Amino acid sequence: MASHARIPGAALAVVLAGVAAALHLGKLPPAVPALQATLGVDLLQAGFLLSLVQVAGMCLGMVFGLAADAIGPRRSILAGLALVTVASVFGGLIGRADAGAGAIPWLFALRALEGVGFLLTVMPCPGLIRALSPPNAEKKALGLWGAYMPLGVALALLLGPALIAWVGWPGWWWVLSGVSAAAALWVLLVVPADGRLPVATETPSTSRWSARLFDTARAGGPRTLAAAFAVYSSQWMAVIGFLPAIYAEAGVPAAWNAGLTALAAAMNIVGNVGGGRFLQHGVAPERLLRWGFVAMALGSVAAFAQIGPGESAASLPPALRYLAVCLFSLAGGMIPATLFMLAPRLAPGPSTVSTTVGMMQQASSLGQFVAPPVVAWIAHRVGGWQWTWVVTLACSLAGLALATRVAPATSRRGTAI
Repeated sequence: MASHARIPGAALAVVLAGVAAALHLGKLPPAVPALQATLGVDLLQAGFLLSLVQVAGMCLGMVFGLAADAIGPRRSILAGLALVTVASVFGGLIGRADAGAGAIPWLFALRALEGVGFLLTVMPCPGLIRALSPPNAEKKALGLWGAYMPLGVALALLLGPALIAWVGWPGWWWVLSGVSAAAALWVLLVVPADGRLPVATETPSTSRWSARLFDTARAGGPRTLAAAFAVYSSQWMAVIGFLPAIYAEAGVPAAWNAGLTALAAAMNIVGNVGGGRFLQHGVAPERLLRWGFVAMALGSVAAFAQIGPGESAASLPPALRYLAVCLFSLAGGMIPATLFMLAPRLAPGPSTVSTTVGMMQQASSLGQFVAPPVVAWIAHRVGGWQWTWVVTLACSLAGLALATRVAPATSRRGTAI
């Protein structure tokens, strides 16, 4: 019966607000060829543009989590969507101004501003979804929330090439600004005002921001979740983010490139939803984490590893390598579904859920900031992507070690999962 519970419309609006914000993160990969042609962006600059949106989270994730707790979840989401909308509008204007290479610093700055808006949007979402959902739909709703990032990225990868060919990359920026504005309007209309939300009453010891910050930083559960989220999201973004460039270099036609990349990203959605259902049926979270990291390790090695030197190196046939990328993305989707479900449970208290998610996002942003440039640098040095698996395997091994710490953390909290 619990697995068939319906997710309330207000909770779905919150999920789609996250998807709208994630579209702005995913809009860059399909635009890289156009940015290279119009602005002269090189591969390393593209890597930083891909990861620069994570700077705000990398530096101030917990601070923005505290801000979301302080100003209220609904207001935080609306403010975040407004920021990404405005930044995307100005990005399109800069592109239309034909500033050439001089536009690149402005794009860097606007990507960082989009990172701030993204954080304000997504920080309060898990706690808000939990508050808006009945107990028998909570895990399903949080599993769906775990898919917000791959869904946004997959849609951007699928729709981006066609829209960029039609209206140019500045027009692509403007289309997504309209999407995030529409998401903000929907949240405004259907999500209850912050004062009317069914949230737990804060205790005096957790009502002050400094106490919430230190309570979260000292707790072992949030630190474990943050590290696990970092090693997952960094490798997923590094692989999926550069997949269009990898296939373009391999001579894959643009239409096939977009479809194959979007499908690989969309497989992560299946993993997220499946992870939520596994959790709903009582599968232990540490087991799901282990399954996810093992599959990501095997998938990345199968997709990228080569045996032998130079041009004579052997690898799996292209079709099997693509299936390995899909396995990497699909099984990995169980990881965020599990981590977002654990965040409200392992937070030190009800008033620190957004701060806990902020710590997770801060660690994730650090990984996503570092991993794409590292992978791009390795590809540049060796003249190909065949050593990408070294980075992803290291991340997966770290994730396996962290998964062993989840069960003790939940036991200490006395949480029945």
